[in-house]
Amino acid sequence: MAGDALKVSGLKKSFGKNHVLREIDLTLSEGSVTVLMGANGAGKSTLVKVICGHHRADGGSVTLAGEAFTPVDAADAIDKGVVTVHQSIDDGVIPDLDVANNLMLDRLVEPGHGLFVRERHLRAEAAKVAAAMGIHVDLRARVSDMSVADRQMIAIARAMARAPRVLILDEPTSSLSAAEADRLFALIDRLRGQGVAVLYISHRMSDIRRIADRIVVMRDGAISGVFEGATLDYEAAVTAMLGHRMTDVDVTVQSGTEPILEVSNLSLFNRSQPIDLTVRDGEVVALVGLLGSGKSRLAEILFGLSQPRCGDIRLKGQLYAPRSVRDAIARGVFMSPKDRGSNAVVPSFDIANNMTIPFLGSFSTGSMLKTGRQRACAREMVDGLGIVCQSTGDDIGTLSGGNQQKVMIARWLLEPATVLLLDEPFQGVDIGARRDIGHQIRASAAGRATLVFLAEIDEALEIADRIVVMSEGAIVGEHINGQVDLTALVADFTGTAPATGVSP
Repeated sequence: MAGDALKVSGLKKSFGKNHVLREIDLTLSEGSVTVLMGANGAGKSTLVKVICGHHRADGGSVTLAGEAFTPVDAADAIDKGVVTVHQSIDDGVIPDLDVANNLMLDRLVEPGHGLFVRERHLRAEAAKVAAAMGIHVDLRARVSDMSVADRQMIAIARAMARAPRVLILDEPTSSLSAAEADRLFALIDRLRGQGVAVLYISHRMSDIRRIADRIVVMRDGAISGVFEGATLDYEAAVTAMLGHRMTDVDVTVQSGTEPILEVSNLSLFNRSQPIDLTVRDGEVVALVGLLGSGKSRLAEILFGLSQPRCGDIRLKGQLYAPRSVRDAIARGVFMSPKDRGSNAVVPSFDIANNMTIPFLGSFSTGSMLKTGRQRACAREMVDGLGIVCQSTGDDIGTLSGGNQQKVMIARWLLEPATVLLLDEPFQGVDIGARRDIGHQIRASAAGRATLVFLAEIDEALEIADRIVVMSEGAIVGEHINGQVDLTALVADFTGTAPATGVSP
């Protein structure tokens, strides 16, 4: 019978008068996967930081394999066998080093390693780690030159090289393709067989159904539900997290009015089937597909970051062929990119400046910034999206991941758009924040065409009027929300349906 790898009892943590953790009890068993769910502000990040030694608890206790566990910092926690792979990918890798050095970095700094590195030995050991993880990349490649998905896998592989007793994964599949996620799940299965306890933070239904032995839900700093057994009740877990059912989402389907965006015979890649797509005024269209399906490529073409192989794009009947992001914005095509940490957030700016940076000219007279008007507009968006902060002058880094994402969405809702492109707008946010973002996008949809690029079907069902499925650069299916045949939608999504061009 499996023993307890890590046990949290009566854990408390407060920041001033804000009680973030309230008598938390949590047990991670050897050879099991516990999924931790919780809305923004529920306390899950603080709980993980206490376990990892970033914060000291105000009360309660933590034991590791029956012994008191009070790490002085993250390095001490790692030495004792508790390893965390954080949601921010670059927290787990050194971008300027190559793959081999990243995989072996922790061994290089171990006491007694010596001053000199045997290059051949280092690369041989790194190759073993990469092979065990199923990573097939050039070990001499610099990590900063690699894709987000490859960086994520390297961060996870680096954690594996430490042979952890407890492994904490924070939204690990948010940047992985289906094949890469399957490799991760296979590794988790092997770790489970080796007796490693895994704490897996995610809200993705597909992840949870694939790997969870148990679901633990946090709400308002306390445990609000524990679900385990042969059948895990995901919907009940969501209800425990939110206080209402997952299906209580009110989407009144809009068919739109006049065509705003018309894509004709557009070829995304060499030898990919051309696509046709029309999106109308007031309509929210979700384009779903796995990594490599072409949805992000389409977003980049529409925003002037890439050029199509052939085909035409029209905005309100006029030919549209942007050569740059500046061209796209000038025509009213705005885009919120995925991977906010690398592509969107300006760490040194406060909330208001992060939110308004593309449109500072609208808040200026000559070289003078009208800060009063800027702050008032930012405050309006803070209220509309439910961004949790003290003021718009707060540093962006003080916000949770979900609230940072809301700021990035607000950035492109400040000014009227002709076409709004949202690439993975729910990446790394909980279901509560997802609904806040979705509500604001739908509430402001009139007057523009809105395209949302997603890798999760359930996210598309919560926000879209119409769901368009992409695979290998082609459109393979279309589904009207409210009339969705889930079997057919899943068949399209998994690539079992023949490719066809689609337009309403």
